[in-house]
Amino acid sequence: MNNFAQDNSEFDRRFDDGEDIHDLIDMSKAKVRRPGKKVRISLDIGEDLLREIDRIRAVIGVDRAALIKVWLHERVQKEKEIGDRS
Repeated sequence: MNNFAQDNSEFDRRFDDGEDIHDLIDMSKAKVRRPGKKVRISLDIGEDLLREIDRIRAVIGVDRAALIKVWLHERVQKEKEIGDRS
């Protein structure tokens, strides 16, 4: 008999209560993702856009490159989802 969590609320509750949650996770379905080789790019953008990016990054407290990487990743994931639905 498995001890997997029956739903997200059970998992969250047990995690929040500090319980060992390893028995709740079916690791046979886990996927390991290894990032590929990093490649440096350069990007020319307008000064106004750069100012807006810097304003946003200052509010949330991250550096410019990190913010742009997150945004690019989010957009690629969104495009993949759209492509999967087609």
